[in-house]
Amino acid sequence: MNSPVPVPAPTTSAALPAWFTTRQQAAWSRYLAIPTPKRGDEMWRFSNIKQLDFTGFSRSTGVPPVREDGPTSLSPHETTGILPVVPDRQDAYPPADLIARSSGLEDTAAKLIFVNETLVHSQSSLPAGVLCLSLAEALVSHSALVEAHFMKQETRLGSAKFAALHEASVANGVFVHVPDDVEIAHPIEIHHWLAGSNTVIFPHTLVVTGRHAKVRVVEMFRSAGDLQPGLAITFNDLAAGPGSKLDYVAIQAFNEVSRVIQINETSAARDATTTGFVLNTGAAWARNESLSRLEGPGARSDMLSVSIAAHAQEYDQRTFQHHVSPGAFSDLLYKNLLYDFAGTIFSGLISVDEGAHHTDAYQTCRNLLMSDTCEANSMPGLEINADQVKCSHGSTSSQISEEEIFYLRARGIDSAAARQLIARGFSIEVLARLGDEPLESLVIGFMDAKFASIAKANN
Repeated sequence: MNSPVPVPAPTTSAALPAWFTTRQQAAWSRYLAIPTPKRGDEMWRFSNIKQLDFTGFSRSTGVPPVREDGPTSLSPHETTGILPVVPDRQDAYPPADLIARSSGLEDTAAKLIFVNETLVHSQSSLPAGVLCLSLAEALVSHSALVEAHFMKQETRLGSAKFAALHEASVANGVFVHVPDDVEIAHPIEIHHWLAGSNTVIFPHTLVVTGRHAKVRVVEMFRSAGDLQPGLAITFNDLAAGPGSKLDYVAIQAFNEVSRVIQINETSAARDATTTGFVLNTGAAWARNESLSRLEGPGARSDMLSVSIAAHAQEYDQRTFQHHVSPGAFSDLLYKNLLYDFAGTIFSGLISVDEGAHHTDAYQTCRNLLMSDTCEANSMPGLEINADQVKCSHGSTSSQISEEEIFYLRARGIDSAAARQLIARGFSIEVLARLGDEPLESLVIGFMDAKFASIAKANN
């Protein structure tokens, strides 16, 4: 099966730059040519290949207007996407309701809210010269700047077919450009809502920093309802210029009948620092692919993740720390908490190119097994082609010891609360590395909501 979704060829729009429509046509051809992953493929080892059948999903025309008797549908309009466009379903949600539910950080430099890839709200107090706008608008108003950075790296962790599908389909997202020597004090906050049954979205986030610039982007992915299956194939490009600092936080909290493929590609120039953090609490199945490319001496990359999988959820994590230049540093720390019949897969590789001497790289994956029926598979790896390097990798899986439970119960804490406290504490090491208390509190809020839902289901 070469095409897991029944789709026509992409359309074009006169408003879009020629380079973009040409790339979409080429991406569509690649999508058709690349075989669908098979069980025997190394990059999909241990994966549930059945999750890649996306038959039945289609794009929405946007968001329904608010009406007294509930949401109504819109007429189809032109789209750059390749999936069939259908009118909004009656189970879509009014954008005003979703805007009201889009709570996050108290202090933000900008806030954008999307419903099914349609921008429904934006506000900004960014300094002059900083660009923060929808990708659809940036493709028209800053075409050359977008072209210089859009999807420049090769997708090499298994989802090349779906990266091509994303490139051929993407119609909107966020473009952020921070010029030289500009530091943004507060985060840019982005909300993506997936509304309607069997709806697919392709949000794209492109963040570029100039020399000695600084920015933090916080992106949240959620479902409008709890029972409508959805599909998201998301992509984010992060390009950190020389001496800059770029932090990216993704909170994936879709409902537990949705699926998501998240592809992250980060590049760090000389003396740049990048931090990428992913929290997984939602989706029935999530595939996270994160590639960090260290392109200059003194570059640093921190790759962080916390995943809380329960019921029959499956989180499939693939990472690549690519050291191109000498004297760069990378550190990966992933922590997974597994309940019930949930499963996680971690496959990570540190690759050091020839000539990338004095590389300093670490990779750690730790799994906390909260039941006897969950399953964690970890495959850390090294590929070193240079001298005088310092690299290490490892993975551990364990259950909570009875001594820890006894210690807390002896202090008046019941067994269920004790296990939740230990699970929460297990994750704090990762959150502390975000270095921002309000952001840590936001992430902990999503984690506590997941812990509460697990406790409720088990009572």
